Amino acid sequence: MHPSTLIAAWLFVVVAVQLLAAEMLLAALLLLPLCGTVALRRWLQLVWRARWLLGSLLLILAWGTAGDAVWDFPLAPSTQGLRDAGTHAGRLVLLLMAVVVLRQHLPLPELLSGFYRLLAPLRRCRVDVDRALVRLLLVLDMLDRLPRPADWRALLAAPASGQTQVLELSDRSLSRRDHLLMALLLISLPALVALAAA
Repeated sequence: MHPSTLIAAWLFVVVAVQLLAAEMLLAALLLLPLCGTVALRRWLQLVWRARWLLGSLLLILAWGTAGDAVWDFPLAPSTQGLRDAGTHAGRLVLLLMAVVVLRQHLPLPELLSGFYRLLAPLRRCRVDVDRALVRLLLVLDMLDRLPRPADWRALLAAPASGQTQVLELSDRSLSRRDHLLMALLLISLPALVALAAA
């Protein structure tokens, strides 16, 4: 299967996660251990890095959403706000696992090749796909190799590496099966949205 098809399926999963209701979201979270111990370890690292975002989400939604107070106290969060915060936090941690699984199954060259094929139609709109791909490569490379300093000023003081990097893509065309799977994903997307809205 072409990497572009896997990325398109991943994007479909990302949209599907955003449409999950609370019960289905909880069931999906309980199935996360099936992804394997390596994926779970990497996922826990990403969740830990997103802890401030998750905490902010809880504070903003739990105390900023109108509704019935959880307890009889002037600064109590609302029940609806806590429910919304839990739903959005659950969706976010599921998306983090989706990122881990995608990176685990697609090495960086194949990931870039898949994005290259998916973004190729944007050339007709005068979008510089090569530049976008190089920027994506630089961000992913920095995320993989950059140490986590205790102080953010250490990042500014780090000297720039003068090494020249060469990017080679092993590009191959999509097969009929890939075109068929992408068409099925595209057709089923409105049906998924309609099902979630019902």
